[in-house]
Amino acid sequence: MRSSLLRAAPAAAALLAAASGAPAAPVTLHIDAHQVAGRVSPLLYGLMTEEINYSYDGGLYAELVRNRTFQDNPQAPEHWSLVQEGGSQGAMALDRNQPLNAALPVSLRLDAAVAGAGRRVGIANDGFWGIPAKPDTTYRASFYAKASPGFAGTLTVSIESDEGGIVRARAEVASVGPAWKHYTVALTTGSIAPSAANRLVIATDRPGTVWFDLVSLFPPTWNNRPNGNRVDLMQLLSDLHPAFLRFPGGNYVEGRTIDTRFDWKRTLGDLAERPGHLDDAWHYRSSDGMGLLEFLEWCEDLHMQPVLAVFAGLTLDRQAPPVAPGPDLQPFVQDALDEIEYITGGASTKWGSRRAEDGHPSPFPLNFVEIGNEDQFDRKPGSYDARFTQFFDAIKAKYPNLNLIATAKVTTRQPDVQDDHYYRSAAQMESDTHHYDGTNRAGKKIFVGEWATREGVPTPNLGAALGDAAWLTGLERDSDIVIMSCYAPLFVNVNPGGMQWRTDLIGYDALRSYGSPSYYVQKMFNLHHGDQIVAARADNLPTRTWRPPRPRGAPAGAPLPPPEQEPALFFNATRDSRSGQLFVKFVNPTAAPQTVRVEIAGAGPLAADGLAVTLASAKPDDTNSIDQPTKIVPVETRLGGLGDDFNHTLAPYSVTILELHPRS
Repeated sequence: MRSSLLRAAPAAAALLAAASGAPAAPVTLHIDAHQVAGRVSPLLYGLMTEEINYSYDGGLYAELVRNRTFQDNPQAPEHWSLVQEGGSQGAMALDRNQPLNAALPVSLRLDAAVAGAGRRVGIANDGFWGIPAKPDTTYRASFYAKASPGFAGTLTVSIESDEGGIVRARAEVASVGPAWKHYTVALTTGSIAPSAANRLVIATDRPGTVWFDLVSLFPPTWNNRPNGNRVDLMQLLSDLHPAFLRFPGGNYVEGRTIDTRFDWKRTLGDLAERPGHLDDAWHYRSSDGMGLLEFLEWCEDLHMQPVLAVFAGLTLDRQAPPVAPGPDLQPFVQDALDEIEYITGGASTKWGSRRAEDGHPSPFPLNFVEIGNEDQFDRKPGSYDARFTQFFDAIKAKYPNLNLIATAKVTTRQPDVQDDHYYRSAAQMESDTHHYDGTNRAGKKIFVGEWATREGVPTPNLGAALGDAAWLTGLERDSDIVIMSCYAPLFVNVNPGGMQWRTDLIGYDALRSYGSPSYYVQKMFNLHHGDQIVAARADNLPTRTWRPPRPRGAPAGAPLPPPEQEPALFFNATRDSRSGQLFVKFVNPTAAPQTVRVEIAGAGPLAADGLAVTLASAKPDDTNSIDQPTKIVPVETRLGGLGDDFNHTLAPYSVTILELHPRS
């Protein structure tokens, strides 16, 4: 059980002083570096991702063309428009009689009836809320095309302003013939102003018919991968120094039906062989350009461990029973085994050889596999137990060293790790920072695989970030048992219609991106901690009153629970065993500054000089946005007068990390 020294001391003295009208006694934080309560997990801070809020298509996945295979709407080519200029005449329509292949069964037919010099006919794509164009940048456009017999025209490919008056970049494709062929051109901009109010146009000035499929436009990508990720968003992620990536996500793993789950085998290989699928969890289509290999390369690019979630027979359609354990479930168990082999197998294995064929000969590391997602929603008694057991036994038999993660309580097998999810208000987070203090350290480890303070739209405000920071003081203090954690959701496209879930860590539009205050809390906590959890307790800790919400499932008219006292100051302490450096974290969620006396024992002589990293603003509603991306960011300040006994005043509405160094 956890040492009581890691808990905050009761605030009875402060409450008594307040009740009597006497001034409250000063807060004193006692840190004993001799008492090491556990080790900070090196995997504590990671990323969770799924296709929600246009996180991949229209977000991290750098493709700029929306509906590139014309399958978003079976009735009309959404996000495509007909270009007719100078008295030209043309038409466009979906065509199922001229498919590129079985995976991409729909093409877009362009009929140029009247066309000539200065009278072009073409197709235009408006992208994901615009096509971004930046100065002195080369974009790669590509598409499949075929033409009617006798067509002798040239296709002009351009990035141009929405009204067509300004061409940002232009290239030509000649000799389009009667058979499908893949074409690629480079589009290089000049000294232009950055803009998102653009479209991609492919046009001809000769009469005839041309069919198109898999029309694509990529900007420069992270590590110059040809099917890669958006540079600015990858930089924001890289700056977090994440230890792992949980993918392909939560509900995205399951789908609303079995047919719309993330079917990893259909996401492999050439883009022309990927049919895509309906992301009916969040009500839009996924191109599957972000496939299994791309997730793994994302991990490789940011030096993260993959945490693989596999489909375990439960879908989001709660009216449909989960797949029954036994023969009906076995194909999905085998699918998980195949997926693990694709990731980790040598070139002599069936799926390892397929990975090599896809361009990555060497295996990827894999230590964690999650069986399902949020299977507590399976209301059939014993169902997840039985399904988990079937997966557990099969995977452990072939891969005994893999750590298997359960997403709901199980009794028939002992999972290596249990995944817990929390979405709450700031007050709820702050009231529960000791959630894992009393957890049995001899049992399974904990993965807080989704969590967030849900205040602020589309990204968290400072008040939410304070709730997040308070919660993280507890997770870090208990990170000998809570070995991994990740905020969710990770991304949101801030354009109208781009958000399906309120309060997300990172926001962006076609051209810009920003980190929320909660993003900076994540960054601060991960970049400033030691490897040892040391004993810390507070005297005279202040409190404030809050009223818990009704329990989930309680009738609307049920009385609210009685008010409770919660701390009004949060803290923890860790130490770097190699350097002797101490990291002391504070969260002040109140409107008043708080002065804390810090007394440190067992750390040896400490230097008078140190560092404070502070995130703060005047109001909890303050936030960052696409137009004010850095309104609230951490500020580093060199401090003097420190040592093993000192006072420090915490700003109102602030997160503060003190770095204390051994005396040289």
